[in-house]
Amino acid sequence: MDFNINRHIADSEQHLKVFDKNSVYLPTKKSGKNNPKEDEIKADNAARQEWNRTADMALLSGISETKILELKRSGIHEKASQSIKSKGWLPNLFRSIVSMAKDFLQNLLREHDMPPKPVLEIDMAEFRTMQKLMIKAQDKAKEIRHLQDTVLPKLKMQLAYTKGIFKGKERKALTEQIQRTEKEIAEKLDKLPDILKEDGYPDVQAFMATYRKAEAVVEQYNRDLAAWERQVREKKKPARKEQAKQPERESVLKRLRQLQAEGKQRNQPRQRKKSFDRDSR
Repeated sequence: MDFNINRHIADSEQHLKVFDKNSVYLPTKKSGKNNPKEDEIKADNAARQEWNRTADMALLSGISETKILELKRSGIHEKASQSIKSKGWLPNLFRSIVSMAKDFLQNLLREHDMPPKPVLEIDMAEFRTMQKLMIKAQDKAKEIRHLQDTVLPKLKMQLAYTKGIFKGKERKALTEQIQRTEKEIAEKLDKLPDILKEDGYPDVQAFMATYRKAEAVVEQYNRDLAAWERQVREKKKPARKEQAKQPERESVLKRLRQLQAEGKQRNQPRQRKKSFDRDSR
């Protein structure tokens, strides 16, 4: 069922296009100058950015775009709609809904092993470029997950067990180390999409969708090529009136280039009356 959240919000300033059915992301809002709601907008944006960062990690960790979109719909869209209809627009409650959905996605992420790295075996420049980008992004994602799932929990556990009046200095050092680690995680998460933006992709979602399509095209070409080679080897079979043709490599390259161009144009920012972005980066 499709819910129209804006219909239930009296304040037109809060009418946000936050639930694009094709995007895993929640856009953020620019507060402008001398806005009395600046603090509220900053807090709201922070919650949205946390969701967006987690969505990036989920995509690179192999969680499907469909699953993330379903969680966004059921965990944020529907719950926010129900809340607004019953209680009106409550920013704190909306942030809580986004935070709970983000935590649920993070739990899925912790339970999901990183997919194996792509193997650079295909002699096709366009696809090899995408594979290299995928490897680079996955390596960064693995670094982040190591900090999130191993380093940070270990530090917090150490802090929890460091008690007593003579442990103040040690507790302070651990607290500062935790803060530095959290800051490092946030910075790495913010920089993660930049790896792909350098090659023209607007975000992780656009790259992953393009990569999966390109991967399918290359896999089909390899299957067709293997079938053709088997036919060529089977010389003992009666000759057919029309000999099967070798799959055309150039047509595959053309399709890959087309997919890349479409992926780089996907979800590119458009001029809009209100200033909304995917995030503040």
